[in-house]
Amino acid sequence: MRQPPSIDAWGGGGFRVAGDWRPGSLLILDDQPRDWGVTALADLKPEDFAEVLAAGAAVEFILLGTGLVNALPPRPVRDALKAAGVGLEFMSTEAAARTYNVLASEGRRMAAALIAV
Repeated sequence: MRQPPSIDAWGGGGFRVAGDWRPGSLLILDDQPRDWGVTALADLKPEDFAEVLAAGAAVEFILLGTGLVNALPPRPVRDALKAAGVGLEFMSTEAAARTYNVLASEGRRMAAALIAV
């Protein structure tokens, strides 16, 4: 049975995931939280999603937290994900963290890629 981790808090440059503080940006893939080296939306590249794309059909879509405010991800990222057939939902990191918790509790198979704020 799946047990996706909950995002308990965000801000201060990191996240509290399932009770553990994780500094920096966060990627949750296959219900496993991991460090994600992205620090700003403007620097986001298609390669930053290599692990997600390698997961194939295990991921319905990527939930991207864009930082303090909602902003359009760079075109090369959008184009690469579209070409790979992976959906992209993006919103501020705060909104994405809340949305992740709801969707994970519903059993959705997604990747969460959240830029730390």
